[in-house]
Amino acid sequence: MFTERTSVGLDVHARSVAAAAIDGVTGELFQTKLTPSYDHIRCWIANLPSPVAVTYEAGPTGFDLYRFLTKAGIRCLVAAPSKLHKPSGDRVKTDAKDAVHLGRLLRLDEITAVVIPTVDQEAARDLVRAREDCRGDLMRVRHRLSKLLLRHGIVYYDGDAWTGKHDAWLRRDALPQLGSPATRLSFDSAYEAVLATKARRDRLDASIEQMAADSEFTPLVRRLGCLRGISTLTGFGLAVEIGDWHRFNGNTIGSFVGLVPSEYSSGASRAQGSITKTGNTHVRRLLVEAAWHHRPRYRAGKTMRDRWDLAPAAARVRGDEGNRRLHHRWVKFIERRNKNTIADVAIARELAGWCWSLAILQE
Repeated sequence: MFTERTSVGLDVHARSVAAAAIDGVTGELFQTKLTPSYDHIRCWIANLPSPVAVTYEAGPTGFDLYRFLTKAGIRCLVAAPSKLHKPSGDRVKTDAKDAVHLGRLLRLDEITAVVIPTVDQEAARDLVRAREDCRGDLMRVRHRLSKLLLRHGIVYYDGDAWTGKHDAWLRRDALPQLGSPATRLSFDSAYEAVLATKARRDRLDASIEQMAADSEFTPLVRRLGCLRGISTLTGFGLAVEIGDWHRFNGNTIGSFVGLVPSEYSSGASRAQGSITKTGNTHVRRLLVEAAWHHRPRYRAGKTMRDRWDLAPAAARVRGDEGNRRLHHRWVKFIERRNKNTIADVAIARELAGWCWSLAILQE
Protein backbone atom coordinates (compact mmCIF):
# COMPACT_ATOMS: atom_id res chain seq x y z
CA MET A 1 0.00 0.00 0.00
CA PHE A 2 1.36 3.40 -0.99
CA THR A 3 1.64 5.71 2.02
CA GLU A 4 4.59 7.97 1.18
CA ARG A 5 4.28 11.57 0.08
CA THR A 6 6.51 11.33 -3.00
CA SER A 7 6.60 8.57 -5.60
CA VAL A 8 9.73 8.24 -7.71
CA GLY A 9 10.07 6.39 -10.99
CA LEU A 10 13.54 5.56 -12.33
CA ASP A 11 14.25 4.43 -15.88
CA VAL A 12 17.63 2.83 -15.27
CA HIS A 13 20.16 2.21 -18.03
CA ALA A 14 23.84 1.31 -18.04
CA ARG A 15 25.08 4.90 -18.53
CA SER A 16 22.12 7.08 -17.56
CA VAL A 17 19.07 7.18 -15.29
CA ALA A 18 15.93 9.14 -16.12
CA ALA A 19 14.18 10.12 -12.89
CA ALA A 20 10.69 11.50 -12.21
CA ALA A 21 9.13 12.30 -8.85
CA ILE A 22 5.50 13.20 -8.08
CA ASP A 23 4.65 15.14 -4.92
CA GLY A 24 1.32 13.80 -3.71
CA VAL A 25 0.51 16.94 -1.71
CA THR A 26 1.24 19.69 -4.22
CA GLY A 27 1.01 17.61 -7.39
CA GLU A 28 4.37 18.98 -8.52
CA LEU A 29 6.44 16.89 -10.94
CA PHE A 30 10.24 16.80 -10.59
CA GLN A 31 12.26 15.44 -13.52
CA THR A 32 15.97 15.09 -14.09
CA LYS A 33 18.63 12.93 -15.69
CA LEU A 34 21.11 11.26 -13.36
CA THR A 35 24.30 9.27 -13.65
CA PRO A 36 24.19 5.55 -12.74
CA SER A 37 26.05 6.37 -9.49
CA TYR A 38 24.00 5.12 -6.55
CA ASP A 39 25.21 7.99 -4.38
CA HIS A 40 24.06 10.50 -7.01
CA ILE A 41 20.61 8.88 -7.11
CA ARG A 42 20.34 8.84 -3.30
CA CYS A 43 21.38 12.50 -3.00
CA TRP A 44 18.71 13.56 -5.51
CA ILE A 45 16.05 11.53 -3.67
CA ALA A 46 17.15 13.07 -0.34
CA ASN A 47 16.19 16.55 -1.64
CA LEU A 48 12.61 15.48 -2.44
CA PRO A 49 9.67 15.95 -0.04
CA SER A 50 9.80 12.96 2.28
CA PRO A 51 8.85 10.22 2.86
CA VAL A 52 9.74 8.78 -0.55
CA ALA A 53 9.09 5.46 -2.32
CA VAL A 54 11.02 4.42 -5.44
CA THR A 55 10.42 1.97 -8.26
CA TYR A 56 12.32 0.86 -11.34
CA GLU A 57 11.93 -1.98 -13.85
CA ALA A 58 13.67 -5.31 -13.44
CA GLY A 59 16.29 -5.72 -16.12
CA PRO A 60 19.97 -6.20 -16.89
CA THR A 61 21.07 -3.64 -14.28
CA GLY A 62 20.14 -6.14 -11.56
CA PHE A 63 19.10 -5.62 -7.95
CA ASP A 64 22.08 -3.78 -6.44
CA LEU A 65 20.26 -0.43 -6.67
CA TYR A 66 17.35 -1.93 -4.74
CA ARG A 67 19.68 -3.19 -2.03
CA PHE A 68 21.46 0.17 -1.82
CA LEU A 69 18.25 2.19 -1.47
CA THR A 70 16.74 -0.27 1.01
CA LYS A 71 19.86 -0.09 3.15
CA ALA A 72 19.55 3.72 3.05
CA GLY A 73 16.03 3.43 4.50
CA ILE A 74 14.15 4.16 1.25
CA ARG A 75 11.31 1.85 0.29
CA CYS A 76 11.96 0.47 -3.17
CA LEU A 77 10.01 -1.81 -5.51
CA VAL A 78 11.44 -3.53 -8.57
CA ALA A 79 8.62 -3.70 -11.10
CA ALA A 80 7.91 -6.72 -13.29
CA PRO A 81 8.07 -5.27 -16.86
CA SER A 82 5.44 -7.66 -18.23
CA LYS A 83 2.89 -6.44 -15.65
CA LEU A 84 3.15 -2.70 -16.31
CA HIS A 85 -0.08 -1.17 -17.58
CA LYS A 86 0.34 1.06 -20.61
CA PRO A 87 -2.32 2.76 -22.80
CA SER A 88 -2.64 1.02 -26.17
CA GLY A 89 -2.76 4.37 -27.96
CA ASP A 90 0.52 5.63 -26.52
CA ARG A 91 2.99 5.33 -29.40
CA VAL A 92 5.69 7.67 -28.05
CA LYS A 93 8.33 6.11 -25.83
CA THR A 94 11.11 8.06 -24.16
CA ASP A 95 13.10 7.47 -20.99
CA ALA A 96 11.57 10.53 -19.33
CA LYS A 97 8.00 9.36 -20.12
CA ASP A 98 8.79 5.88 -18.83
CA ALA A 99 10.04 7.34 -15.53
CA VAL A 100 6.87 9.44 -15.13
CA HIS A 101 4.72 6.42 -15.96
CA LEU A 102 6.48 4.34 -13.29
CA GLY A 103 6.04 7.11 -10.72
CA ARG A 104 2.30 7.33 -11.43
CA LEU A 105 1.80 3.57 -11.27
CA LEU A 106 3.61 3.48 -7.94
CA ARG A 107 1.31 6.17 -6.52
CA LEU A 108 -1.72 4.17 -7.69
CA ASP A 109 -0.36 0.94 -6.20
CA GLU A 110 -0.36 -0.62 -9.68
CA ILE A 111 3.22 -1.95 -9.50
CA THR A 112 3.64 -5.73 -9.49
CA ALA A 113 6.96 -6.24 -7.75
CA VAL A 114 9.36 -9.08 -8.48
CA VAL A 115 10.82 -11.17 -5.67
CA ILE A 116 14.31 -9.98 -4.82
CA PRO A 117 16.81 -12.81 -4.27
CA THR A 118 19.43 -12.65 -1.58
CA VAL A 119 23.06 -12.17 -2.57
CA ASP A 120 23.74 -15.90 -2.12
CA GLN A 121 20.64 -16.86 -4.09
CA GLU A 122 21.61 -14.54 -6.93
CA ALA A 123 25.12 -16.02 -6.97
CA ALA A 124 23.64 -19.53 -7.27
CA ARG A 125 21.38 -18.31 -10.05
CA ASP A 126 24.38 -16.86 -11.89
CA LEU A 127 26.07 -20.25 -11.68
CA VAL A 128 23.01 -22.03 -13.09
CA ARG A 129 22.71 -19.53 -15.93
CA ALA A 130 26.41 -19.85 -16.73
CA ARG A 131 25.82 -23.59 -17.10
CA GLU A 132 22.80 -22.89 -19.32
CA ASP A 133 24.89 -20.63 -21.55
CA CYS A 134 27.60 -23.28 -21.71
CA ARG A 135 25.02 -25.88 -22.76
CA GLY A 136 23.97 -23.64 -25.65
CA ASP A 137 27.59 -22.99 -26.62
CA LEU A 138 28.32 -26.72 -26.66
CA MET A 139 25.34 -27.38 -28.90
CA ARG A 140 26.49 -24.71 -31.36
CA VAL A 141 30.13 -25.83 -31.59
CA ARG A 142 29.00 -29.44 -32.07
CA HIS A 143 26.72 -28.32 -34.89
CA ARG A 144 29.59 -26.46 -36.55
CA LEU A 145 31.75 -29.58 -36.49
CA SER A 146 29.06 -31.95 -37.73
CA LYS A 147 28.00 -29.57 -40.51
CA LEU A 148 31.61 -29.15 -41.62
CA LEU A 149 31.78 -32.92 -42.10
CA LEU A 150 28.36 -33.00 -43.75
CA ARG A 151 29.49 -30.51 -46.39
CA HIS A 152 32.14 -33.08 -47.36
CA GLY A 153 29.72 -36.00 -47.35
CA ILE A 154 30.96 -37.49 -44.04
CA VAL A 155 28.10 -38.71 -41.85
CA TYR A 156 28.16 -40.87 -38.73
CA TYR A 157 25.67 -43.79 -38.83
CA ASP A 158 26.90 -46.10 -36.06
CA GLY A 159 24.68 -45.10 -33.10
CA ASP A 160 24.20 -41.89 -31.13
CA ALA A 161 26.46 -38.93 -31.77
CA TRP A 162 28.78 -37.33 -29.21
CA THR A 163 29.49 -40.52 -27.34
CA GLY A 164 32.91 -42.04 -26.72
CA LYS A 165 32.48 -44.21 -29.80
CA HIS A 166 31.55 -41.19 -31.91
CA ASP A 167 34.57 -39.26 -30.59
CA ALA A 168 36.89 -42.09 -31.65
CA TRP A 169 35.23 -42.11 -35.09
CA LEU A 170 35.86 -38.39 -35.49
CA ARG A 171 39.61 -38.78 -34.92
CA ARG A 172 40.12 -42.18 -36.57
CA ASP A 173 37.76 -42.16 -39.58
CA ALA A 174 36.36 -38.68 -40.24
CA LEU A 175 39.58 -36.63 -40.10
CA PRO A 176 41.57 -38.75 -42.62
CA GLN A 177 38.78 -38.24 -45.19
CA LEU A 178 39.46 -34.49 -45.28
CA GLY A 179 42.04 -33.97 -48.01
CA SER A 180 42.69 -30.22 -47.91
CA PRO A 181 45.07 -28.89 -45.24
CA ALA A 182 42.79 -25.86 -44.79
CA THR A 183 39.79 -28.11 -44.15
CA ARG A 184 41.79 -30.19 -41.67
CA LEU A 185 42.71 -26.99 -39.84
CA SER A 186 39.02 -26.04 -39.71
CA PHE A 187 38.24 -29.48 -38.30
CA ASP A 188 40.94 -29.11 -35.64
CA SER A 189 39.59 -25.70 -34.63
CA ALA A 190 36.00 -26.94 -34.33
CA TYR A 191 37.03 -30.13 -32.51
CA GLU A 192 39.17 -28.18 -30.05
CA ALA A 193 36.20 -25.88 -29.36
CA VAL A 194 34.01 -28.92 -28.62
CA LEU A 195 36.52 -30.35 -26.14
CA ALA A 196 37.10 -27.01 -24.41
CA THR A 197 33.39 -26.23 -24.08
CA LYS A 198 32.63 -29.73 -22.82
CA ALA A 199 35.35 -29.39 -20.20
CA ARG A 200 33.90 -26.04 -19.12
CA ARG A 201 30.44 -27.59 -18.83
CA ASP A 202 31.80 -30.45 -16.73
CA ARG A 203 33.47 -28.00 -14.33
CA LEU A 204 30.22 -26.10 -13.92
CA ASP A 205 28.32 -29.35 -13.37
CA ALA A 206 30.74 -30.32 -10.61
CA SER A 207 30.33 -26.93 -8.92
CA ILE A 208 26.53 -27.18 -9.08
CA GLU A 209 26.59 -30.72 -7.69
CA GLN A 210 28.78 -29.55 -4.82
CA MET A 211 26.53 -26.56 -4.02
CA ALA A 212 23.37 -28.66 -4.30
CA ALA A 213 24.77 -31.13 -1.77
CA ASP A 214 25.57 -28.53 0.90
CA SER A 215 23.62 -25.24 0.74
CA GLU A 216 20.31 -23.70 1.66
CA PHE A 217 18.82 -25.36 -1.44
CA THR A 218 19.78 -28.92 -0.47
CA PRO A 219 16.48 -29.99 1.20
CA LEU A 220 14.43 -28.55 -1.68
CA VAL A 221 16.59 -30.20 -4.35
CA ARG A 222 16.26 -33.57 -2.60
CA ARG A 223 12.46 -33.27 -2.41
CA LEU A 224 12.21 -32.30 -6.08
CA GLY A 225 14.43 -35.28 -6.96
CA CYS A 226 11.59 -37.62 -5.96
CA LEU A 227 10.04 -36.93 -9.38
CA ARG A 228 11.25 -38.57 -12.58
CA GLY A 229 13.27 -36.29 -14.82
CA ILE A 230 14.34 -34.03 -11.93
CA SER A 231 18.04 -34.75 -11.48
CA THR A 232 20.29 -32.74 -9.19
CA LEU A 233 21.11 -30.24 -11.95
CA THR A 234 17.45 -29.81 -12.91
CA GLY A 235 16.25 -29.61 -9.32
CA PHE A 236 18.90 -27.05 -8.42
CA GLY A 237 18.01 -24.99 -11.48
CA LEU A 238 14.33 -24.98 -10.56
CA ALA A 239 15.12 -24.11 -6.94
CA VAL A 240 17.31 -21.09 -7.64
CA GLU A 241 15.30 -19.72 -10.57
CA ILE A 242 11.89 -19.78 -8.88
CA GLY A 243 13.13 -18.84 -5.42
CA ASP A 244 10.07 -18.33 -3.21
CA TRP A 245 7.60 -21.11 -4.13
CA HIS A 246 5.04 -19.97 -1.57
CA ARG A 247 3.93 -17.07 -3.78
CA PHE A 248 2.27 -19.59 -6.12
CA ASN A 249 -0.25 -22.39 -5.95
CA GLY A 250 -0.67 -25.49 -8.08
CA ASN A 251 -2.50 -23.54 -10.80
CA THR A 252 -0.55 -20.28 -10.95
CA ILE A 253 2.89 -21.90 -11.17
CA GLY A 254 2.12 -23.06 -14.73
CA SER A 255 1.09 -19.54 -15.70
CA PHE A 256 4.26 -18.09 -14.21
CA VAL A 257 6.49 -20.19 -16.47
CA GLY A 258 4.38 -19.62 -19.59
CA LEU A 259 2.97 -23.14 -19.97
CA VAL A 260 -0.71 -22.15 -20.14
CA PRO A 261 -2.60 -21.57 -23.43
CA SER A 262 -2.94 -18.03 -24.70
CA GLU A 263 -6.52 -16.84 -24.99
CA TYR A 264 -8.51 -14.14 -26.77
CA SER A 265 -12.14 -14.16 -25.69
CA SER A 266 -14.73 -11.48 -26.25
CA GLY A 267 -18.47 -11.77 -25.81
CA ALA A 268 -19.68 -15.21 -26.84
CA SER A 269 -16.46 -16.13 -28.67
CA ARG A 270 -13.56 -17.90 -26.99
CA ALA A 271 -10.31 -18.68 -28.77
CA GLN A 272 -7.25 -20.37 -27.27
CA GLY A 273 -3.88 -20.54 -28.94
CA SER A 274 -0.37 -21.75 -28.25
CA ILE A 275 1.22 -21.42 -24.83
CA THR A 276 2.06 -17.91 -23.68
CA LYS A 277 5.83 -18.55 -23.24
CA THR A 278 6.02 -15.77 -20.66
CA GLY A 279 8.07 -15.84 -17.49
CA ASN A 280 11.28 -17.73 -16.90
CA THR A 281 12.53 -19.38 -20.11
CA HIS A 282 15.09 -21.55 -18.30
CA VAL A 283 12.50 -23.03 -15.91
CA ARG A 284 10.14 -23.73 -18.81
CA ARG A 285 12.84 -25.60 -20.73
CA LEU A 286 13.77 -27.68 -17.68
CA LEU A 287 10.14 -28.69 -17.10
CA VAL A 288 9.50 -29.53 -20.76
CA GLU A 289 12.61 -31.71 -20.92
CA ALA A 290 11.78 -33.41 -17.61
CA ALA A 291 8.24 -34.18 -18.81
CA TRP A 292 9.58 -36.52 -21.51
CA HIS A 293 10.93 -38.83 -18.79
CA HIS A 294 7.40 -39.66 -17.68
CA ARG A 295 6.43 -41.25 -21.00
CA PRO A 296 8.13 -44.68 -20.53
CA ARG A 297 6.55 -47.22 -18.20
CA TYR A 298 7.02 -46.17 -14.61
CA ARG A 299 9.27 -48.31 -12.48
CA ALA A 300 11.28 -47.09 -9.51
CA GLY A 301 14.81 -48.15 -10.43
CA LYS A 302 18.08 -47.80 -8.52
CA THR A 303 18.63 -44.15 -9.48
CA MET A 304 15.19 -43.15 -8.28
CA ARG A 305 15.50 -45.14 -5.06
CA ASP A 306 18.88 -43.55 -4.33
CA ARG A 307 17.24 -40.12 -4.60
CA TRP A 308 14.36 -41.25 -2.40
CA ASP A 309 16.82 -42.31 0.30
CA LEU A 310 17.93 -38.66 0.61
CA ALA A 311 14.40 -37.25 0.87
CA PRO A 312 11.81 -37.28 3.70
CA ALA A 313 9.19 -40.03 3.74
CA ALA A 314 6.37 -37.61 2.85
CA ALA A 315 8.32 -36.43 -0.22
CA ARG A 316 8.92 -40.03 -1.33
CA VAL A 317 5.21 -40.83 -1.14
CA ARG A 318 4.28 -37.61 -2.90
CA GLY A 319 6.89 -38.16 -5.61
CA ASP A 320 5.73 -41.73 -6.27
CA GLU A 321 2.15 -40.50 -6.55
CA GLY A 322 3.19 -37.80 -9.00
CA ASN A 323 5.23 -40.20 -11.13
CA ARG A 324 2.27 -42.57 -11.46
CA ARG A 325 -0.15 -39.77 -12.24
CA LEU A 326 2.07 -38.16 -14.91
CA HIS A 327 2.75 -41.48 -16.66
CA HIS A 328 -0.99 -42.19 -16.63
CA ARG A 329 -1.55 -38.80 -18.29
CA TRP A 330 0.98 -39.70 -20.98
CA VAL A 331 -0.84 -42.97 -21.65
CA LYS A 332 -4.13 -41.08 -22.07
CA PHE A 333 -2.57 -38.65 -24.54
CA ILE A 334 -1.08 -41.51 -26.55
CA GLU A 335 -4.43 -43.35 -26.64
CA ARG A 336 -6.10 -40.19 -27.95
CA ARG A 337 -3.31 -39.86 -30.53
CA ASN A 338 -2.40 -36.33 -29.50
CA LYS A 339 0.79 -34.88 -30.91
CA ASN A 340 3.71 -35.77 -28.68
CA THR A 341 4.94 -32.19 -28.44
CA ILE A 342 1.53 -30.91 -27.34
CA ALA A 343 1.17 -33.75 -24.85
CA ASP A 344 4.63 -33.06 -23.44
CA VAL A 345 3.81 -29.39 -22.79
CA ALA A 346 0.60 -30.43 -21.01
CA ILE A 347 2.58 -32.87 -18.87
CA ALA A 348 5.17 -30.16 -18.16
CA ARG A 349 2.42 -27.84 -16.93
CA GLU A 350 1.14 -30.48 -14.52
CA LEU A 351 4.71 -31.38 -13.54
CA ALA A 352 5.18 -27.76 -12.45
CA GLY A 353 2.28 -28.24 -10.05
CA TRP A 354 3.79 -31.42 -8.60
CA CYS A 355 7.13 -29.64 -8.16
CA TRP A 356 5.32 -26.86 -6.30
CA SER A 357 3.62 -29.35 -3.99
CA LEU A 358 7.00 -30.88 -3.10
CA ALA A 359 8.67 -27.49 -2.73
CA ILE A 360 6.21 -26.28 -0.08
CA LEU A 361 6.05 -29.65 1.66
CA GLN A 362 6.89 -29.32 5.34
CA GLU A 363 9.94 -31.27 6.47
